[in-house]
Amino acid sequence: MAVTRAQQPVVTTALPLPVRSRLAHPALLLTGILLVALNMRACLAAVSPMVGEIQRSFGLSATASGLITTVPVLFQGVGAPLTPRLTRRFGTERVVLGAVLVLGAGVLLRVLPSVAALYAGCVVIGVAIAVLNVSMPGLVKREFPDRAAAMTGVYSTTMLVGATMAAGLSVPLEHALGGGWEASLGAWSLLALVAAVAWLPQVLRARAARDGAGAVGAVGVTNPPVAPVRPIQGIWRSPLAWQISLFMGISSLLVYTLVAWMPTILADHGMDRGEAGLVFAFSNLVQVAGAFLVPLFAGRMTNQRALAVAMALLNAVGIAVLLIAPVPGAWVAAVILGVAQGGSLGLGLAFIVLRTDSAAGAAQLGGMSQAVGYLVAAAGPVGAGALRQATGGWTTVLALMLVLTGVVAVAGWGAGRDRTL
Repeated sequence: MAVTRAQQPVVTTALPLPVRSRLAHPALLLTGILLVALNMRACLAAVSPMVGEIQRSFGLSATASGLITTVPVLFQGVGAPLTPRLTRRFGTERVVLGAVLVLGAGVLLRVLPSVAALYAGCVVIGVAIAVLNVSMPGLVKREFPDRAAAMTGVYSTTMLVGATMAAGLSVPLEHALGGGWEASLGAWSLLALVAAVAWLPQVLRARAARDGAGAVGAVGVTNPPVAPVRPIQGIWRSPLAWQISLFMGISSLLVYTLVAWMPTILADHGMDRGEAGLVFAFSNLVQVAGAFLVPLFAGRMTNQRALAVAMALLNAVGIAVLLIAPVPGAWVAAVILGVAQGGSLGLGLAFIVLRTDSAAGAAQLGGMSQAVGYLVAAAGPVGAGALRQATGGWTTVLALMLVLTGVVAVAGWGAGRDRTL
């Protein structure tokens, strides 16, 4: 049950609360977090400019080609609930390292000369990103308890920077490497390797800290008392948890639908395809500002209701511009949607750390909200394509998206209350 911070009861259990570890110099820790975050969207964005070539290479249908981007999103939802159990058993540091390495392996698997390997790589990538999506909010809450919302803005911004960088460099990499789409997409495994190397000191220091604690216990010295942890009971029955999950899920559905179809919507209304691509790229760039600034504002507010509703309204305005004047208003829509989509991502992640009292609770809420969120989001691109095919245009798709922004506003109004789980 959600309660205000002032009303929270003191509940004592036998479980220790994970506290700030000080595993390494803050600069080294921050570098590791940012390099991991760079990987969390890059390998997804890199494939978008290459879908046409992949389709021709394997002779795929349009539907099968669409699954290349849909499958990783779907498996982010499937893999998210498993992560809290992994972090409890192996520790967050080792889980993050393992996920980054698995992500790099999935990137390489995806470029093998086989359709089965292509989709298997998409599955592996989706599960690895799911683990990172859930692990990182808890890690940030533990390591930066007084600046959790601001740090959430920093790493969510870095995620979008990685996506923008990957989308912009995929074609130049293909030309530079001279190995076709396989070499271009495979090259992103190197970024995962760099992140793994940068994260390794956190794993080694965490192991040393555990060994040291064991040694202290072995010589009969009493360990210092630890603060109690209050596990989230019945999270799947919590209205607040569902409001956060729906805010994230439907916001993500709007994002992934436009990621898949925005250039096509503009081109179908008469815009040159090159300009449509530039409009889309510019919108992605604007998302960086939204993802950075909105969590900063959220962390300074007692409640975030107005901010959540503002993001929903901006989404509605941007979609309405695409519906009413898609070509004349394209650049205006790109700015508005960029702020709304980047801000919604950052605010959704900020809700995870603001609505929980511990790193374990953040991981638990992150597992639920991102499981629901990505399963909902996966329906967006496929559903929009099917609806467009059935109706012969984009009016119905955009009108339905406009209705969904109202659901986002309602969910955000509830998620923004000054309550914790």
